[in-house]
Amino acid sequence: PLVTGVQTCALPIYQTSRERWDKAHAAHSAVMQQHWDYGASMRLPGMRTHRAEVLLEGQSVALAQFICRRYAGVLGVALCTRGPMWLTNVADPERARIHRALKRSLPMAWPRVVLISPDLTDPQHPSMASLTRVLTGYSTVMLDLTQSQSDLRKGLHPYWRNRLSAAERSGLKLEELRHDSPELPRVLAEEYRQRQRKRFYALPLGFIEHYLEEGGPSSALILQATWQSRPVAAMLFLIHGSSATYQLGWTNPQGRALNAHNLILWGAIERLQQRAIVKLDLGGVNTHDLPGISRFKINTGGQIITYAGGYV
Repeated sequence: PLVTGVQTCALPIYQTSRERWDKAHAAHSAVMQQHWDYGASMRLPGMRTHRAEVLLEGQSVALAQFICRRYAGVLGVALCTRGPMWLTNVADPERARIHRALKRSLPMAWPRVVLISPDLTDPQHPSMASLTRVLTGYSTVMLDLTQSQSDLRKGLHPYWRNRLSAAERSGLKLEELRHDSPELPRVLAEEYRQRQRKRFYALPLGFIEHYLEEGGPSSALILQATWQSRPVAAMLFLIHGSSATYQLGWTNPQGRALNAHNLILWGAIERLQQRAIVKLDLGGVNTHDLPGISRFKINTGGQIITYAGGYV
């Protein structure tokens, strides 16, 4: 068969399969949504994770992780976000055939909708020719952390760089929190209040707690800024293989006045480089609905990427 090794994240198969998966993910600096811990952390009511390894002429060529959920007990929806994770060069016609095979092989009862949201920027990419585009893609900012500190600082927008310099002179202190720090519940509570106040939605906070449990100390970087010994801002980055993704951040009026987020993000870049992280995904940007945070991310000088969208 073209597609083999479709499996859920049951404990008996974690050990050997996870080792292969993690090794491939790190080698290709793949995205968070295709990391093993991401799927294992989707321990929410009605959700399941399915993973597939694709063999083509006996060679392993791709890995794909699907997050699945059934709505109203009737319609099943499965989503492969920014996948499959390609392990070698595969011609576009073969990729199109693999997409179809992945959809057919998914062990999920009918009726169902299977969406693939590839790690591509071209909506008309030939490898998606066999599928129908039904969702537009989102945009993000990607920072290349293989650059030197000097080059990264030069790449900052002058306004962003000036605010960073002011924060460095302000007397703010940075502290790194452990993944099991007693301070973490307060950081998550601040994020929850911020979501309620600004009426925006993101991955459930329960997912973040599960992710930290799954990955342990190396799964995240959590930085907090304090002013006169009082917390005024924090940011949390999830680490997946050789890449990282910005997940949440909060600040209070004092932190905003002192440009605490500029200092935290710069401090995170330094620490992630020390951990041999090569790529930082700053998360979605939407200049219409979230202009402030979007400009903050864009002005880091990272590459703005808009993905192709979702296909059925």
